[in-house]
Amino acid sequence: MTDLSAFPITKKWPAAHPERLQLYSLPTPNGVKVSIMLEETGLPYEPHLVRFDTNDQLTPEFMSLNPNNKIPAIIDPNGPDGKPLPLFESGAILIYLADKTGQLIPQDAAGRYEAIQWVMFQMGGIGPMFGQLGFFHKFAGKEYEDKRPRDRYVAESKRLLGVLEQRLEGREWILGDQYSIADIATFPWVRNLIGFYEAGELVAIQDFPNVQRALAAFVARPAVVRGLDSPKRG
Repeated sequence: MTDLSAFPITKKWPAAHPERLQLYSLPTPNGVKVSIMLEETGLPYEPHLVRFDTNDQLTPEFMSLNPNNKIPAIIDPNGPDGKPLPLFESGAILIYLADKTGQLIPQDAAGRYEAIQWVMFQMGGIGPMFGQLGFFHKFAGKEYEDKRPRDRYVAESKRLLGVLEQRLEGREWILGDQYSIADIATFPWVRNLIGFYEAGELVAIQDFPNVQRALAAFVARPAVVRGLDSPKRG
């Protein structure tokens, strides 16, 4: 039987199935990237809910796996060379799982780096900017009388949506006909922007029909439906 007792996080979240990949997450845009990826690839995994309302992410057990106290994080009991691999940062996990399974990333070198390029575009641009917009529009920032911070993030979010809109012109997915980790990284954030953050009108989402089309196709995928509900099912 696989032994994960060397990882302190398993004291707080015991593994019922230690032979499966362990996912520590929450259904946020970053969190669902990994659960969607796992559902798409069919890798067996055990989800563990990391609750922000009780500050689970700040506990010593969680921070032993991710010192940056952010979800998601994983332990793969069957990592490289057959050894357990702990890993955090959603983009890094997506690339790792794509390489592990040989799925959802082009197998040629040029295509592979093209996919990674768009994952980095989401990690460095879409995620941080949409998140800041959400803060200033829906959360504590909405009480600020000075709307310049909000407007800064509105403008940048619209610019990023424009980049994505242009990229999707004549393409089904970000890489073309091939659905990939680039889409899994990006569309949970677009969904969150116009759904949870209620900022669709603010960014004039109607001006980005290609983005809306691709988002609709994304959320209709059965694996995405399941992944969006995990780890609540854990």
